[in-house]
Amino acid sequence: MALSLRLGDTHEFVEIRRADDRVQLARTLQSDRYNAAYALAQLDDDAWPDAEFYSCAAGGGEAVVCHSHGGLGYASTLSGPAVGVEAILGLHPGFPNTFAIAGIHHREALERVYTFRHITRMSRMLVTRESFRPSRQPAQPMVAAHADLLNRLYNAEGDPTHYRPEHIAEGCYWGVTDEERLVAVAGTHAIGRSHGIAILGNVFTHPRYRGRGHATAATSAVTAALLEQVDEVVLSVNPDNIHAVRAYDRLGYRQVGEIIEASATRHTSTLVTAVRRWVARRRGPDGEREVVHT
Repeated sequence: MALSLRLGDTHEFVEIRRADDRVQLARTLQSDRYNAAYALAQLDDDAWPDAEFYSCAAGGGEAVVCHSHGGLGYASTLSGPAVGVEAILGLHPGFPNTFAIAGIHHREALERVYTFRHITRMSRMLVTRESFRPSRQPAQPMVAAHADLLNRLYNAEGDPTHYRPEHIAEGCYWGVTDEERLVAVAGTHAIGRSHGIAILGNVFTHPRYRGRGHATAATSAVTAALLEQVDEVVLSVNPDNIHAVRAYDRLGYRQVGEIIEASATRHTSTLVTAVRRWVARRRGPDGEREVVHT
């Protein structure tokens, strides 16, 4: 049975490659540096073994999909032309459950492969050493021994988290206390030291202590610590969260793009994916490279 992927109005054969040249991947991802920051961080020596990269030249550019497994779960980062991303996902859809980070133009490609539990359009914001304006409110560094404290705080609204001591030790987390209890925290999704960029996230304040600037203080402390290690720090924020956007703006962050973030479950069956790969390899010139019809 001849299976082909209809991905648009073009009718070309494209080659899907397992990408293992970190220098070339970095060169490609730099063109989408801020939105693809998580994928760039996966090129570091410590993160590389936990990631799979696939690339495809299509749609006038190079598409890259990175499926990775970090300490807190699975992630899939999409970059480049949507037609290429869709071709890759048709053969390599990633983990059964993942957190997808993608451009706005990738949504249709994602919908062909995943069912979303939650999807949000986010603003990507950036700060540098030159633009950073730190908060004067104090914060304290979180260490491995604080893992239980962090879990209790993050669980305040009923969403369970499972931070382990090594997650805190490997990342960068700062907290703020009020009335002698931990009430706010900010941390990191990834730190890409090789390419000078980090992704700040996991910002949370206990519901009873919001509106006092605690999250801003924690975010400021993490930003300051990260800018000692890398040149640029990015974060994503829901643009409807006006208070958060204004807080980040006061710290010197500025918007540099839009992305979508989604908690996703793969609906493409393993059998269908296996058949697609078999057909794609049969089309390849050497039985190894995967070729699909766009």
